Amino acid sequence: MAQNQKVSDIVLFDAATTPLKSVSALYGASIDRKDNIICIENKGNNLYPGVSIKGSWNIGKSNQIMVELQNFDDKGDVTITVRLENPGADPDKGTGVVVSRLNVPAGGLKELTISIPSKPPYPEVEAKLKGMRYTPYKLSPLTSSLDGTGDISRIVVFINRAKQDWKWGIKKVVAKVGPDEQMPSWMYLPSEKFFPFIDIYGQFIHKDWPGKTKSDNDLKEELRRELADIETNPGPSDRSLYGGWKNGPRQKATGHFYVKKIDNKWWMVDPEGYLYWSHGVVRVTPSCAVTPLDDREFYFTSLPKADDPFAEFYTTRDELLYPYYVARNIKKTYDFSAANIKRKYGENWRGKYAEMAHKRLKSWGLNTIANSSDKSICMMDKTPYTDRFELKSPDIEGSNNAWWKFKDPFHPEFRTSFRKQLMGRKKELEDPWCFGFFVDNEISWGGPTALAEWTLQSPASQPAKIEMVKRLKKRYKKIEDLNKIWKSGYANWEALLESQEKPASGSYNDCLEFTAIITEAYFKNVRDEFKKVAPDKLYMGCRFAGSNETALRIGAKYCDVISYNIYRRSLASFSLPEGIDKPVMIGEFHFGALDRGLFHPSLVETANQQERGKAYGIYVESALRHPNIIGTHWHQFSDQATTGRFDGEDFQVGFTDVCDTPYRETIENIRNVGYNMYKIRSSK
Repeated sequence: MAQNQKVSDIVLFDAATTPLKSVSALYGASIDRKDNIICIENKGNNLYPGVSIKGSWNIGKSNQIMVELQNFDDKGDVTITVRLENPGADPDKGTGVVVSRLNVPAGGLKELTISIPSKPPYPEVEAKLKGMRYTPYKLSPLTSSLDGTGDISRIVVFINRAKQDWKWGIKKVVAKVGPDEQMPSWMYLPSEKFFPFIDIYGQFIHKDWPGKTKSDNDLKEELRRELADIETNPGPSDRSLYGGWKNGPRQKATGHFYVKKIDNKWWMVDPEGYLYWSHGVVRVTPSCAVTPLDDREFYFTSLPKADDPFAEFYTTRDELLYPYYVARNIKKTYDFSAANIKRKYGENWRGKYAEMAHKRLKSWGLNTIANSSDKSICMMDKTPYTDRFELKSPDIEGSNNAWWKFKDPFHPEFRTSFRKQLMGRKKELEDPWCFGFFVDNEISWGGPTALAEWTLQSPASQPAKIEMVKRLKKRYKKIEDLNKIWKSGYANWEALLESQEKPASGSYNDCLEFTAIITEAYFKNVRDEFKKVAPDKLYMGCRFAGSNETALRIGAKYCDVISYNIYRRSLASFSLPEGIDKPVMIGEFHFGALDRGLFHPSLVETANQQERGKAYGIYVESALRHPNIIGTHWHQFSDQATTGRFDGEDFQVGFTDVCDTPYRETIENIRNVGYNMYKIRSSK
C-alpha cells in the first residue's frame, strides 16, 4: 500500500498496473506509458484531446477523488477536465457524472483533489438558476449528478477545446473518504427565502464583503474618497501627451502611431515621436453589467417601473455586444452598471463618468482605452485608443461557430462589406489618438485542414467551394483521378460540389493546401481594404486565441501587429513560431476571485483580491520584459453582471465593481507596474 494510502481508499486507475487495453486516446491525442505514467500529447486545435479509462468500480461512500497529474509543458498552467461516469451516464445532458476542472502548473507530479458535494436540501432553487456560467449553487467548475449507487464505469480525462499543443500525463485516480465540505449558508434557504437574490444595485443579497454598497450615500462617499486619491496620484510624470516615454530616445514624429524595433525590442512610437508601450483596458464603458431579464425578473428585488427615471436602463446597451443579444433572441435586459453610475454622478452622469474614466486611467498608470469601449469616451482627445471590427460579410456555411462562423473571403461581398464598415468609422480612422484596429476576434481556425473541410461541407453555392472545386478540376482533370487519391466515390464534379459530407481521409493534402489559400485570401483582402482607407493606422490582426501554425504564419505576413488573447499567469514562456519576428499585442487577459460577491472567478482564478493584484503585476511585467510584446489590454474595465451577460459570463474581472467602486488591491498593483513600465521595458 502506498505511503499516503488509507484502507478506505479505492484505486480506480494506476498507470503502473492498469492494463493499457482499458485506456484509449480521445480526439487526436497520442498516448504512451513511460515511467509509470500515461503521457498524453495533443497537437493544434482539438475539441477534447485526452484519455478514456474503462472499468467497473464502486466508490461506496467516497466523497473525494484524488488525481495525480503532471504538466510537462513550460507554457504555464494547463486546465485538465476530469469526469467520472455512472453506467448509462449521459455527459451531454449532465446526468450520471461528476465533472471538475483542475489547473495543473508546470513541473513535477501534482496531487489534486475533487470534492463530491453533498446534495442541497432545496434542489428546486438550483433548477431555477439559469443564464449564468456559475451560480450561487455552483461556485466552481464542479458538476455532480452521480446516481448514488457508487457504481463507476468510465473515467475521462481531457483538455476542453484545446487551442494549443500540450504535453501532460496522468498517474493515478483514487476515491477517498474525507470530511464533508460545508455548503454556503444560502444553499439552506428554501425558494421563498432565496428569491429574489439580487439587490437594487445588482449585487448578491445573501453575502456581505468589504466594499459592498448598501446605500446611495455609499456611492457618493466612495466618489469623494476616489477623487482625493486621484489628486494625490495624478499619474506618472515621465509621460508625453499621448502617454509615451518622455525621457526615452525620441524617434521620427509622423503625426500618427507606428511600430519600430529598437535595440532588439519592438515598440510603438506615438505621433510626437516618443516611444510608447500600450498599457490598457478593454470595454471602458458605463454598460459593462447589462444582464438579460427574460424569464428571470423574479431574481431581482427592485427593477424600476416604466415611469421610473431609472427605467432608461432597460434600453442602454453596449453597441458592440448588442448583436450577440439579438442572435440569442434576448428580448429584455437591464443595465445595472450604468444605473449605478447615474446614482453616483447625478446630472450629466455620462459626461462626468467619461471625464472620470480618463482621470482614472492616467492616475492608475494606464495609457490606452482598448477595444469595445464607448466611442464618446475614446474620442475626447485625452487617451490613445484602439477598437475592433467584426466582419459582417457572408459566412462559410459549413464552418464551426466560435463567436461567429468564418467569413468567406471569396464572396464578392467580403471586400465591399468591409470597405463599407471602414467608411462608417472614418472619423476614428483619421484621429491621431487612434493607433489602429483589430479585425475579428478569436476566430475558430480548427486544425491545419479545417477551413477546406468546412468549405466542402458547405452548399454548392458557396463561393469558396466553387473556387476550391475549380482548382481541383485543374489539378486532377478527371473525377476518377481525385477519387483514387482521396479514397472517395464522387460520380462527377457536380456531385463533389453538391456533397456536404466531410471529405475522405485522402483529401488531407488538398485540404491542407486550400486551407492555406483561404487563410491567405482572408488576411490579404482585409489588409488591402484596411490600408486603402487607413494607410497610417495599424492593422492589428484577429486576436488569436489558439490557432494552427499556418494561420499564424500567414497572418504575420499581412498584419502590422499580431494580436493574441492569452489567459495565463505569465508570458515568460511565450514565443512566436520560428522565423517570425513581429510586434505582438495582448488583446485580453484577466484574473478574478470569489471574495467580492460574484459567482465566477474568471478564466484565471486567484485566491483573493490581494493575490489577484499580484497576478496583474507579474503578468504585465513579464510582457514588458518580452522583446516582441508592445502592450497588454486587460479584459475588462468593470465587472460583468452578477447574473451574467448574453452568454452567461458572470466574471469578477473589473478594475471596478458593478457600483463603479475600484478594487483597491488591483489598482495598487496596476500603479506599481504602470508607473515604472518604461523603466522595466528599457532595462537590459
